[in-house]
Amino acid sequence: MTAIRVLGMVFTLVASIVVWPSSAVGQSVHSTIQRVQQRTVKVFGAGGIKRLHSYSTGFVVSSAGHVATVWSHVLDTEELTVVLADGRKIRAKVLGAEPQLDLAVLELNAEALELPAWDLEADSSDAGPGTRVLGFSNMFRVATGDEMVSVLHGVVAAKAPLATRSGAFETSYEGTAYIVDAVTNNPGAGGGVLTTRGGRLLGMIGKELRNAASNTWVNYAVPISELKQPIQQIIAGKYRARQRGADDKDAVPRFRPLEFGIVLVPDVLFRTPAFIDRVQPGSVAATAGLQPDDLVLFVNGDLVQSCRVLKRRLGRLDAGGTLKLTVRRGDKLVPVELPVPDKPLTPAPGQPKTKPSAGSK
Repeated sequence: MTAIRVLGMVFTLVASIVVWPSSAVGQSVHSTIQRVQQRTVKVFGAGGIKRLHSYSTGFVVSSAGHVATVWSHVLDTEELTVVLADGRKIRAKVLGAEPQLDLAVLELNAEALELPAWDLEADSSDAGPGTRVLGFSNMFRVATGDEMVSVLHGVVAAKAPLATRSGAFETSYEGTAYIVDAVTNNPGAGGGVLTTRGGRLLGMIGKELRNAASNTWVNYAVPISELKQPIQQIIAGKYRARQRGADDKDAVPRFRPLEFGIVLVPDVLFRTPAFIDRVQPGSVAATAGLQPDDLVLFVNGDLVQSCRVLKRRLGRLDAGGTLKLTVRRGDKLVPVELPVPDKPLTPAPGQPKTKPSAGSK
């Protein structure tokens, strides 16, 4: 009997050792979720027609009432409304923005708010692949009043640059991002936050983003380290929007269609199809067999949706190598290869421009 009681006590002790950490972790995650939700808001503004949803997410970055969110069409209204975690609805205005970071900072039209807010210095952190994370957002407009925003559990799959250089994604942000193994980037999720399970702020959830080549969606967040300084400067009234200059390797297009002997139709629409209007005689385009009325569909395997996109693809080409195009000619798809010059023919500002020749390579 004594032996049985001793064994029972040992079993109870072991069970408590095994169960306690799990319970503690559960309580920790629960408290993290509550804390972050109090600092996350719902943003309502322009949209509501076709696929332009009229809602997004934001996070409070000052107790006085400043909210960071994603730069989007939702903010293009004079009736911008922010709904706090407790359900209060407050009018807001755009205080400042940095479109190249997909960032905007809102100012709430109210006094003496004393809101729970993120300390961008003390509360932020960095994370690597394999880090378990939480994503907070008002995806699909699940919350409209004092309901808490939605939470997703996921893992950081990678921290890497978005593939904008090859044109795989149509986004103004071209820096490093957290790639998340979870469906975080949904309608309305832009402007939400990505945190560790301990509640450290990692980044801002970006817009919905689709790979133009594979037609797959990417779930990502812009690291808070990229956003911290612009947010603080916008609030202080000291921020100057980024200007693309000579130090930006993508500021000046490396190559233009004309440098291959391609003249496109006038770019009069937002998505003017990339039709070739003329091909210069003796140019590399003429040698490769391109013809007027050819419609450029792919550049190096990436889908081209407009003249603007085609110019952007050519502007980011690396010198040397081969430019592979796929064009539609009548009812046929025709592959065409053109040599890319060994050095860009469009120099940086202040440098003389090299005149393209028919045989330039």
